[in-house]
Amino acid sequence: MDPISQKLLLTTTHSLFLLLLLLATTTTTVTASDPNSELIADLLSLQSSSKSGVIHFDDHSISRFLTSSKPPRPYSLLIFFDALQLHDKSELRLRDLRNEFSLLASSFIANNLNESSASHGKLFFCDLEFKESQSSFSLFGVNSLPHVRLVRPTVTIPKDSDQMDQGDFSRMAESMAEFVESRAKLTVGPIRRPPIVSRRQMILFVIILLIWTPFLVKKILTSETLLHDRKIWLGGAVFVYFFSVSGAMHNIIRKMPMFLADRNDPSKLVFFYQGSGMQLGAEGFAVGFLYTIVGLLMAFVTHLLVRVRNVTVQRSVMLFALFVSFWAVKKVVYLDNWKTGYGIHAFWPSRWN
Repeated sequence: MDPISQKLLLTTTHSLFLLLLLLATTTTTVTASDPNSELIADLLSLQSSSKSGVIHFDDHSISRFLTSSKPPRPYSLLIFFDALQLHDKSELRLRDLRNEFSLLASSFIANNLNESSASHGKLFFCDLEFKESQSSFSLFGVNSLPHVRLVRPTVTIPKDSDQMDQGDFSRMAESMAEFVESRAKLTVGPIRRPPIVSRRQMILFVIILLIWTPFLVKKILTSETLLHDRKIWLGGAVFVYFFSVSGAMHNIIRKMPMFLADRNDPSKLVFFYQGSGMQLGAEGFAVGFLYTIVGLLMAFVTHLLVRVRNVTVQRSVMLFALFVSFWAVKKVVYLDNWKTGYGIHAFWPSRWN
């Protein structure tokens, strides 16, 4: 090989070596200049390992993914603050809100599963438990539950993060989705609630219905169904009457307890609460029972007693029904006077005085 060819070969080899070295240096520089890529990869891994998509955080996780990472971070965190010891308090609804939070997380992940989505990898759902993360609760200044906070990429102090208002929890997951979309400027998408009846249950129901249809048709034609039984109709009518006069719907809507513990003596139970602003379940059942007795006595007198031919029996039963009805109504009026403080008096004509 002549000297000119050797020199040209050495020059080409040297240029290729320099080019490869430059590419390697550039790749190393790009990797080093993106320290948050490892955090995003870890968050995506934790999210995929969670059944609902909610990542369980603790004090160490908050330090790693929030306080130790410099803003602006390439992701936002929606944190649900929880306390297992308060799940039994129905007025807080922590268990229901935690389930709705999981539903929100799974819906967001399903709606933004494609990596080409603008919201993919930009929002992660996390929860903190009080006993495990008391330092984090203090860091965010959380002193009441339920509590949800959105930590946007530019937040430096956790207390400055966006807090969801207490009144916004009324619509559950839908309210949380609106909160995220308005503050984080990300698209959550529709909430994907599981069907009330699964496909297997529906298929099983159809099979049972097809098998039972011939027997049902036979029962209807021979008037042997439950709808043809007078006792069923009587029991249903009494139940509806009791349900109406006892305030059971009020107790269900307001989730009123049957009784309360006495504040002065916790060993005693309070079944009747004095004050018109609150009604315990036991009060409603007591009043409903008294009204049901009056209703049944009136029904008995107007439908059955009139068929008795013995006048003495008619008068005796009538007097007994009037006495019991008067006693029951008097008890109801007394309870109303005691609770509200308003008195109900009988009106006597002035000429009787």
